[in-house]
Amino acid sequence: MTKTRHGRSAIGAMYAGLGLTVVAVVVPWIDLSTGNVLAGHIRAGYPTFAQERIDTAVMTWLVCLSVVGALGIICWFSTIWAASTGKRWARGVATLMFVLGLGIALFDLLVRDTSGDTGLPSLLGWVGMLPCLAGLLAVALLWRRSRPASQA
Repeated sequence: MTKTRHGRSAIGAMYAGLGLTVVAVVVPWIDLSTGNVLAGHIRAGYPTFAQERIDTAVMTWLVCLSVVGALGIICWFSTIWAASTGKRWARGVATLMFVLGLGIALFDLLVRDTSGDTGLPSLLGWVGMLPCLAGLLAVALLWRRSRPASQA
């Protein structure tokens, strides 16, 4: 699979997705140390919460996002390996991983909590969607048929 231009490009897109997944894991932790948009978002939705309860909610989100991100990183590495070694099932697995990743990212972006607002602030939700762009490109490239050399 990697012998084709599309296969190599797909693997490049997968490495970009891997990098974007790392970014999506790191950004919420950076937010904790800087602007703390997540805590502000929770505080706005639950103004009666004590700071300790807000801190607990923030940490719960950070752990969940980190676990999902770690699983995503494992999936990227596995899919990159499968595609680069020419496994026949690589396209199917890449497609499945894309669908699962997109579903999780959309859930994180759109889920509503009991306050009626989204669980995550938009900034963090959209950062979590970024790896899906690379995943979509990778899947499209993997499924694209190579033209014979005489037509290329």
